[in-house]
Amino acid sequence: MKRYEQLAGDIAESIANGTLPPGARLPSVRQTTANRGVSPSTVFQAYYLLEARGLIQARPRSGYYVASGAAGVSEPEPSRPSGEQQDVEVSELVFQVLEHMRDRDLIPLGSAFPDPSLFPLDKLAMAQSKAMRGLDPWRTVEHLSPGNPELRRQITLRYLATAFAIDSNELIVTNGAMEALNLSLEVTTRPGDLVAVESPTFYGALQALERLNLRAIEVPTHPRTGVDVPVLATILERHLVKACWFMPNFQNPLGSLMPDEAKQALVQLLAERQIPLIEDDVYGDLYFGTHKPRPAKAWDTQGLVLHCSSFSKTLAPGYRIGWVAAGRFAEAIARRKLMSSLAAAVPSQEALSRYLQQGGYDRHLRRLRLTLLGNRAAALRSIAKHFPAGTRASPPEGGYFLWIELPLGVDALALHWLALANHVSSAPGHLFSADHRFRRHLRINFGQADSSELEMALKLLGKLAGSLVQRTPRS
Repeated sequence: MKRYEQLAGDIAESIANGTLPPGARLPSVRQTTANRGVSPSTVFQAYYLLEARGLIQARPRSGYYVASGAAGVSEPEPSRPSGEQQDVEVSELVFQVLEHMRDRDLIPLGSAFPDPSLFPLDKLAMAQSKAMRGLDPWRTVEHLSPGNPELRRQITLRYLATAFAIDSNELIVTNGAMEALNLSLEVTTRPGDLVAVESPTFYGALQALERLNLRAIEVPTHPRTGVDVPVLATILERHLVKACWFMPNFQNPLGSLMPDEAKQALVQLLAERQIPLIEDDVYGDLYFGTHKPRPAKAWDTQGLVLHCSSFSKTLAPGYRIGWVAAGRFAEAIARRKLMSSLAAAVPSQEALSRYLQQGGYDRHLRRLRLTLLGNRAAALRSIAKHFPAGTRASPPEGGYFLWIELPLGVDALALHWLALANHVSSAPGHLFSADHRFRRHLRINFGQADSSELEMALKLLGKLAGSLVQRTPRS
């Protein structure tokens, strides 16, 4: 990483963690040059990069200041689910809404993936070409479940970098995180069982429950701090919950991040009742602070946490490589994986294994996080400026989703179809609950390569939302 990129990254982290709040003046170029021992050119390049990302603003004859960010946008209200068991039927609506996501003419604010141009796909292709050249045919057998030994070793090393260790024998490579999550659900439940999920929750979790004929009970989830553990404890006293499917780090769609003490309390609560936790952690590497947040798995001492992740959201979306650190369920998942799909694709495993050995993944992640942090600021400014009064939005500390609460009277599904006609997609809140309760909410993806296109799309979306407010009859 170049020196100006390192400086820009350090400043961006200070903005993300609040050390440099909105409106704060950055040190002058002269001060930074002296303090950091770099040239004025390096400082200017760093400031220009931060300005391009929307994180800072230049004021004539005054200097550089932290951008206002989410000024004027309040946080959404915490969810209040019923606390009762529910059947799950969401797939038909999900398929209807997602049908248009492959349309290249759309600005994909409803997509679940960042812009593909943000990933080092050329370098991955080179790594795959070199890895497959003269490949020993016996290696294809080594890729059968639990997966490529070297790739599993590289993944295990990344756990160590987060300050805790796992046994490589509990690691199974899968076809993306969704297979890891589905296999985890299959080995911990039986048809008719009750599974606790967040409210709102990822629609993929609801689809998995629907496919396996499982029932859901939704747990209140705060847009900033995640699952309400004391309320979960009350639910567990009243209902026979067989498993939990939660996303403690940068939850989809909220973007919430559970504090470490809450994660620890969650793991302890479930361990006391011997309830497995299926932990979806696909966004953990996309943090905006100074350190990667630890997963709940870090506090697991009984092998009850099945930690699922992948490279799909951070490095290689089309390669479909994920994994699960499955604890006491590792052997059952490895066997189920063999019965269902044998192995993840050999070229993908070889390419990612070689890429991780070469280094460069963390440099890529730093650049990606800086882009996403700038886009978050741009998106929140656009929402504050262009959406109707009463709109709320969550400022996530990582990932690339915003959860937007629209004013009374605005139906998010109606807004979705209206925006589609104008070549902008969104993910209406109806998708994120078993009872479709979030009718005034949208999930927005700010993981675009072009922040100006993102702002243009949000301006249009805000205008359309305003038109729906105007159509709402007064009481």
